[in-house]
Amino acid sequence: MTDTIAPPSSSSLRIGADIVPQGVRFRVWAPEARTAHVRVEADDGEYELAMAPEDGGFFSCLAAHARAGERYRFRLDGGAPLPDPASRFQPHGPHGASEIVDARAFRWSDHAWRGIAPAGQVIYEMHVGTFTHEGTWEAAIDALPALAELGVTVLELMPLAEFPGRFGWGYDGVCLYAPYHGYGPPDDMRRFVDAAHALGLGVIVDVVYNHFGPDGNYLPAYSRHWVGTRKSEWGDAPNFDGPHCAPVREFFAGNAAYWIEEFHADGLRLDATQQIFDRSAEHILKHIVRRARAAAPQRNVYIVAENEVQNADLVRAPERGGMGCDAIWNDDFHHTARAAIAGRREAYYSDYRGSAQEFVSALKYGFLYQGQRSAWIDKPRGSPAFDVPALAFVNYLENHDQVANSLRGSRLGELLAPAAWRAATAVLLLAAQTPLIFQGQEYASTRPFLYFADHAPGLAGHVRTGRARFMAQFPSIAAIGDIETLPDPADIESFRSSKLEAGERGSVRGAQALALFRDLLALRREDDVMSGRRRTRLDGAVLGERAFAIRHFGSDGLDRLFVVNFAVDIAFDTIAEPLIAVPAGCRWKLRWSSEELRYGGAGHVPLDPDGAWRLTSCAALLFVAERRSGTEESA
Repeated sequence: MTDTIAPPSSSSLRIGADIVPQGVRFRVWAPEARTAHVRVEADDGEYELAMAPEDGGFFSCLAAHARAGERYRFRLDGGAPLPDPASRFQPHGPHGASEIVDARAFRWSDHAWRGIAPAGQVIYEMHVGTFTHEGTWEAAIDALPALAELGVTVLELMPLAEFPGRFGWGYDGVCLYAPYHGYGPPDDMRRFVDAAHALGLGVIVDVVYNHFGPDGNYLPAYSRHWVGTRKSEWGDAPNFDGPHCAPVREFFAGNAAYWIEEFHADGLRLDATQQIFDRSAEHILKHIVRRARAAAPQRNVYIVAENEVQNADLVRAPERGGMGCDAIWNDDFHHTARAAIAGRREAYYSDYRGSAQEFVSALKYGFLYQGQRSAWIDKPRGSPAFDVPALAFVNYLENHDQVANSLRGSRLGELLAPAAWRAATAVLLLAAQTPLIFQGQEYASTRPFLYFADHAPGLAGHVRTGRARFMAQFPSIAAIGDIETLPDPADIESFRSSKLEAGERGSVRGAQALALFRDLLALRREDDVMSGRRRTRLDGAVLGERAFAIRHFGSDGLDRLFVVNFAVDIAFDTIAEPLIAVPAGCRWKLRWSSEELRYGGAGHVPLDPDGAWRLTSCAALLFVAERRSGTEESA
């Protein structure tokens, strides 16, 4: 049975260093320690204060003369000084001293901001360190107006918690309350969020609660109870259900609330939730979601989960036995799309044919695997999700993992013929599910995105070997067993080459891609039926091996017909499929084509739905039902 602990009732009861009217209150959990001290590095020299023991294994003290900007560490039982587990800033990395931060000093201008609701969102995944050449919050702010103008609504930030080294993805974070120092001080992140809100952009933070990073994690030095009995795929997992787990649970739930309270984040992306282990009466994920929402009762808090096994309970309401998240990543859509348009058939793609039927089913039902056996893992995959609304599935053609899971981190625009890339983009952005765009995708960036991590030499070797072992599941990668041919994650060039090149936006290719994204997102946002405002239902039909149609039924009978062909040209004299029949008293009018000249297309109209049907290869078309005039009807 899980023990419980009440959440802090005031800011003065938080762990870490908290500025209060009397000075700075320090508090730390170290249940096995007999004594604890805080060593403060003040402007006029160092001093040390004894901390008083409290119930539950906590120690605290008040430093009357400490102030923001000063550094500090804790010492347990006279041992070496340690950074604060709940440090708000590590200016010299996770091994250095912690810095006192006045979280209330920043002047926000987003008082009217009300957060982001689940409907109508377009997510943009961003890695701050590679999003701009400078790799800082300050530089990223300058790029935000272009994203807002494009039609993006939510920025999903790859993990921000302090990690070791000069660069990394962030999934091995070790100081969960400290934004990575290489991107800038905490107030720079606040300025970024404030600027995003001013432009109508929400911000959610990718958080990693499934394992502890291997370098710079000092939590076990404070208590053996931080680590659970089970290991995740990436290392030690937190103790969410064992003895003395209550402070551990509060640490993580409080962290979820922290990003929303102190940085005005609009929600979270929960990483690899299938590797979060908990047998408590209230699963830690449900606890985290509840605390995150309570952190901003006047705002809409948006929570997305990643779950490799596709457990739909994550997006069901708690009263229905669910975890209460708003959305879940949908690998099935990505895998079938890659199988169809890029010919991937190996490793985890081997369960997909990329057929028209798979596209239709993914666009209708979200997950393709809802409990059937997967040949790749040789066991059932997924869970029933027919009751889950479309907007709760997050679809993507690229994300950080899937781009990097190739030999050279190649972008999809580099791998595909332009026509196929345009058609696939249309499927992503006009689907009823919530789309996710990976940074640079909107202008068909040619910059790779590699796996990079700046670990110490010994650990770096293990990481390199592990990466090669992971990539060995893809037989097409010639580097199997030869780690020297793979880009080295610890090589700074792996990081530098992954930085976006802003000049690509202004190239002919970049301008054409931006026009494509801008027009599709405008359709998604402004068309009453495609936006879902007046859509009553949708259905789909297979027209060929990799050709299909999706019909969006409008409440006023003025439907939309979305037709896609990824195969060779197809000609029909007749089609025995009612979904392409024109509504009574109407005609199909072409609203949008992926072959338009401004996108780099051929410029021709690839289909006349009123005559014999001929589907041009690698094209996507959107038709609207338009009422015929009285003259046309009488004729």
